[in-house]
Amino acid sequence: MSSVTSRLAALAPPADSRVGYLLRLSRPRFWFYLAGPAVVGVVFAADSVGALFTPLTVALFAYFLVPANVFLYGVNDVFDADVDQENPKKEDKEVRYEGGTDVVLVVVGSGVLGVAMLPALPTRAVVGMLFFLALAIEYSAPPFRFKTTPFLDSLSNGLYVLPGIITYATVAGVYPPPWALVGAWLWTMAMHTFSAVPDIEPDRAAGIRTTATLLGRGPTYAYCGVVWTLAAAAFALVHPLLGVLLGVYPVFLAGVALSDVDVDRAYWWFPFLNTAVGAVMTNAALWRVVYGA
Repeated sequence: MSSVTSRLAALAPPADSRVGYLLRLSRPRFWFYLAGPAVVGVVFAADSVGALFTPLTVALFAYFLVPANVFLYGVNDVFDADVDQENPKKEDKEVRYEGGTDVVLVVVGSGVLGVAMLPALPTRAVVGMLFFLALAIEYSAPPFRFKTTPFLDSLSNGLYVLPGIITYATVAGVYPPPWALVGAWLWTMAMHTFSAVPDIEPDRAAGIRTTATLLGRGPTYAYCGVVWTLAAAAFALVHPLLGVLLGVYPVFLAGVALSDVDVDRAYWWFPFLNTAVGAVMTNAALWRVVYGA
């Protein structure tokens, strides 16, 4: 999946064009962090091949692939414009917020598009979508601005689970198994906190408080290791093989922490690792749908 987004990014308009800038603002490398859970939710909820591809499941996938990312990261960039002046990631991997009425309108419009989908969703999925839109705003925006409160920044990052909950509820009419929700939410918490390690110094320089800036690099690794291990244990209660699959994360973390690999470099490996884990989960579920095993 990450290779797909990389190809799409390569085909995107030039970065110095307005459309190209807006696409890069949406972080193409990370598009599947929202769209991937949406796919997983569909395939685990489906009881037939026909249930996989309906107008509504396709529309939800399309929304979480691009517009939802424009909304999430656009809100983030609007309220982090000053902070990001100190962030080296904005030099090459991402783009700095440039302002402009057109950018604000596109970001707001991407959120409105999510609201416009509500009448087509079942009640449980409506709850999930509202929760997603609220967290996408309040993660970065006042009054809560969760990203600047240690541990709440980690907890609120469960918003990345919500596309999967929305699509699962849309297809199955019920929420996913409770332990799957617990495991997925814990996974996102550790994922977020690890991703904040490269930003420790820029965030401290900008006066931003996060779980990572509070704990420091070594304790942050320990926190992520514990939370990822708990995530694997929760998934093991859903199915032992899921626990084994999620166990790759604490192992990967230990490899980074105990080696001389630069965490800034390791951070950019995660789209590939997450794609591989998500692909295994998705194909296992597809096998069940197609062959009934």
